[in-house]
Amino acid sequence: MGEYRKGGDFLGRHRVIEPSGALPQAALRLDNSLPIYENELLIDVETLNIDSASFRQMKEAVGGDLREVGEKVRRNILEMGKQHNRVTGSGGMLLGRVLDIGPEWPNRFGVKPGDHVCTLVSLTLTPLILEEIVGVRPTEQIDVKGKAILFASGVIAKIPEDINLNVALSLLDVAGAAPQVSRLVHDGMDVLIIGAGKSGILSAAAARAKLGNRGRIFGCATSQTSVNAFMALDILDDCFQADALIAGDFMEKVKQVTNGKMVDLVVNTANVEGTEMASVLACKQGGVVYFFNMATNFQKAALGAEGVGYDVTMIIGNGYAPNHAEFTLDLYRKNRKVKEWFDERFLR
Repeated sequence: MGEYRKGGDFLGRHRVIEPSGALPQAALRLDNSLPIYENELLIDVETLNIDSASFRQMKEAVGGDLREVGEKVRRNILEMGKQHNRVTGSGGMLLGRVLDIGPEWPNRFGVKPGDHVCTLVSLTLTPLILEEIVGVRPTEQIDVKGKAILFASGVIAKIPEDINLNVALSLLDVAGAAPQVSRLVHDGMDVLIIGAGKSGILSAAAARAKLGNRGRIFGCATSQTSVNAFMALDILDDCFQADALIAGDFMEKVKQVTNGKMVDLVVNTANVEGTEMASVLACKQGGVVYFFNMATNFQKAALGAEGVGYDVTMIIGNGYAPNHAEFTLDLYRKNRKVKEWFDERFLR
């Protein structure tokens, strides 16, 4: 399409301005200048999907003013060359159209200029050029005009024609959760899902698809409205209202619904820090706690479990799993009530 710079690094290290030697995700500042390198891809950005923990933190910091959330994002990109929340450490992902493909970019995803795509790598490592913020939605999506650069190591998904763009964006934002939960679930398990948002619902749906009736799935949320909506999806055995920020009370609630047995697998999809010990205490000795919550303080989780003498395996949620986009989109297609939940909130 145009001229390309030579010498781009597979991992994007050529875009790091400071500190020297850092990878793009850990960098304090990225070079977001054009033209792209010959092993990069350029995207015409339409929407930024902000990580839930990051959006919540920014929204609370400005008293709920969505325009001010947009201003925070604008300043982040101006100062850092990427969207990286310095409080939560998280970013999000984006939706846009492929604008240009460098001749050395390894196109293992079969995309071409003009295709609608979602990036499946964090905004914390994606060089961004922001031209304008068009609008900020309470669904954690920010409509923009701008450009994004994807490195040779980056992962991208072409949006299928049968799924609405904004629904696809909401699904692919948390695409790693469901397939990873499916890998962790085994027959006879009792599973607890903390949080009734996108990743919580998809995790519960994946667990139910794997378990069938050969295990129990519990859900919890902070409001009765969310509890009712979660139960209405018919993928849980039970759902209860509880505040995971109050670990002792939360443990008692789990004891009550499990008749004192606790659970084999806890999946934490909350979007706030401070739920680490509730997750640990809900788990059986020898069980597994899977933190898909990007606000998790892993030091609190590790030292807290040690302090109460709990032997649990703790897993850090990874936004990537092989074929995770296809897995999550198929889950949405096959579960009518889950599909309706996403369509009601994100279809436009």
